[in-house]
Amino acid sequence: MDQEIEIPCFFLCPISLDIMKDPVIVSTGITYDRDSIEKWLFTGKNNSCPVTKQAITETDLTPNHTLRRLIQSWCTLNASYGIERIATPKPLISKSEIEKLIKDSSSSYQNQVKCLKRLGQIVSENTTNKRCLEAAGVPEFLANIVSNSVDTCNDLCHSNTLESRFDSSRSLMDEALSILYHLDTSEEARKSLLNNKKGTNLVMTLTKIMQRGNYESRAYATFLLKKILEVADPMQIILLEPEVFNEVVQILNDQISHKATTSAMQILVIICPWGRNRHKAVAAGAVSMIIELLMDETFSSERRNSEMAMVVLDMLCQCAEGRAEFLNHGAAIAVVSKKILRVSQVTSERAVRVLLSIGRFCATPWLLQEMLQLGVVAKMCLVLQVDCGNKTKEKAKELLKLHARVWRESPCVPRNLYASYPA
Repeated sequence: MDQEIEIPCFFLCPISLDIMKDPVIVSTGITYDRDSIEKWLFTGKNNSCPVTKQAITETDLTPNHTLRRLIQSWCTLNASYGIERIATPKPLISKSEIEKLIKDSSSSYQNQVKCLKRLGQIVSENTTNKRCLEAAGVPEFLANIVSNSVDTCNDLCHSNTLESRFDSSRSLMDEALSILYHLDTSEEARKSLLNNKKGTNLVMTLTKIMQRGNYESRAYATFLLKKILEVADPMQIILLEPEVFNEVVQILNDQISHKATTSAMQILVIICPWGRNRHKAVAAGAVSMIIELLMDETFSSERRNSEMAMVVLDMLCQCAEGRAEFLNHGAAIAVVSKKILRVSQVTSERAVRVLLSIGRFCATPWLLQEMLQLGVVAKMCLVLQVDCGNKTKEKAKELLKLHARVWRESPCVPRNLYASYPA
């Protein structure tokens, strides 16, 4: 855009500071671009006007047609300067239209396909449409299609039915799953899906897709499972079946996409603290899988990935089975020790906690000698010398004190650190 063209200030959205494409008025009387204010209200979960700071009592957004026409006219007049004309926004979908669309879809497979195609278009247009779809019961509608399709595919796998019917069910499932993910449902809607009155177990449905679906559907199922479990209550998390843990670990192993791997790790962070879930995760092979990921530079080069992995590993090493699996992996101690002071304070603290759990409950002459040879003792001494958080220092000091008699005179400990080495 030519710098000599001065854009009228009231054409600019107060949030994005760009020319408004679809100006709308909120209850406080201020005009914003629809996309920006929707993200502010719905994605950012704010309920105040960004300009006036007053509470926005009505979430309905009123189109400012007069201002939009002024902006379009101004763009047309200045087209010779490279200003592109703002297109007229598409009319918003109504709840009654969506309800009719859903009702008509029940008559045939072709109508279901058409319905899902139209819903996909509506979801992609704007956030207001997404909220309208949610109000019309679309999340439940999509979840039922996904669940029924999974059941149908499962039944067809054990029969000699035509392959075309299996493909049709799989196609419906994939499309509904994609739309359900992109719908970006509210917390209330996700809770409703989790507590489905029709008896549909969405968690197990998604788990089956993670087990048998193609790469794309497995990824979407993982994303959705993470979103669903974020709003689950503790008892629902405690009652999770072992199959859930098996498939989450398998997603980590297959690394079908960066985002799917991250979501799978986030699922473990959410579910491992509750009940006997640590034992279920260990039985699913989570300990060795996490150590392997920490050895993978592609995964562990991102700070957040290393932090989550170490948080989960710390939780798993709080049970005897987890510590046993940890010690069964030949590189475990070296990998965890290496991450201390190299990634972040969170990673260092959790790594020291892991080594403290191992040193406290699994100490043998062989293990203590291995920790010495791998530089764990020297690393603990270094932790005491640098600024890495009091909690981390306390845990390092505790580990050193536990086995001071074995490690104190070791030549592996740098001479200049003897003065601060705990007695």
